[in-house]
Amino acid sequence: MQNQPAYMRAVARLLSSQERQFWAFQIIGWSLYLAAAWVSAMTYDKPTPYYNVISGAAITGFFLTIPMRYAYRVLWRSGSPAAVIAGSVIISYLVGLVWALAKNLIYWKIFKPDYMPDHWISYFFGAVSGTYVILCWSGLYFGIKYYQRLQEERQRTLKAHALAHEAQLKMLRYQLNPHFLFNTLNAISTLILEKDTKTANLAVTRLSDFLRYTLHNDPMQKSNMDQELKSLDLYLEIEKVRFQERLRVDFEIGERARKALVPSLITQPIIENAIKYAVAPREEGGSLSISAHVVQDRLVIELEDDGPGLNGEEPRSRNGGGVGLRNTRERLRQMYGDNFSFELARSKPEGLRVIMAIPYET
Repeated sequence: MQNQPAYMRAVARLLSSQERQFWAFQIIGWSLYLAAAWVSAMTYDKPTPYYNVISGAAITGFFLTIPMRYAYRVLWRSGSPAAVIAGSVIISYLVGLVWALAKNLIYWKIFKPDYMPDHWISYFFGAVSGTYVILCWSGLYFGIKYYQRLQEERQRTLKAHALAHEAQLKMLRYQLNPHFLFNTLNAISTLILEKDTKTANLAVTRLSDFLRYTLHNDPMQKSNMDQELKSLDLYLEIEKVRFQERLRVDFEIGERARKALVPSLITQPIIENAIKYAVAPREEGGSLSISAHVVQDRLVIELEDDGPGLNGEEPRSRNGGGVGLRNTRERLRQMYGDNFSFELARSKPEGLRVIMAIPYET
């Protein structure tokens, strides 16, 4: 806010208050009326005192329309369009009468100091034209009021969408797989029964660190790839307690990719999915490879395993399969809209490759 130009700060301050907006529009509107009347007087070569007349008329109109604001507030709160229309027409006509009286008295005072009209009705001469001007003021007032209501509704709708969006992201982000916790706790229990307390204590410590990271990390924020890799290390260290040498992991991260911003823990569900299908069912275990590189303006992350793959299904016809993959796809959609890609492909000679491409941000 402080880095904005002074005029931008002034505009923002004006728009933040309906009270300021009213007085700004009131001054600008009657100034434009005065300017238009002056231009008209100059066109018809009116004498100098006439400019005092139109100035007096503008000032009188300025002050007469101020109380209308409070009357119109009551009409607006009634919520009835018929009441608003009927009430504004009646009020505009009454104010138009008073304004016509004021303009005539000013005119006679300046141009005909000793003049007395033949009939009292002459005091209100020009009330119809004055009513038209006041009706225009009324139309602008209600038009601006209606626009402000639309903007308030729009802001409330946007805020509701933002809160729903944030809640959905948090839900997706905190959706830890119960199988992961169950299997980890089961592995720790087995280590305790086997009296391998050192390894069990290490597993509990790593699980605690990982859970602390997931709970304290804001799901609405992004972290750089280096932080993502550290969180993956925490997760993989826990899994290595279960699978030991059966779990083999290889990282290939480009230098530019390490600085890229990514949604926190975006790769964890994919790794969990790979362990579930490519490592856990096989006695010999399996291998995982994780790579990240910057291609033009995109960060491309590939996660590959040597498991059973897609079981003969066409990679691009499958809709993500599994909670972890659907979760990841939905998080990317929530954060990037349509500006991302998420694809499944076969690995060679077998296995599954998940390819994510998101905007490169640092």
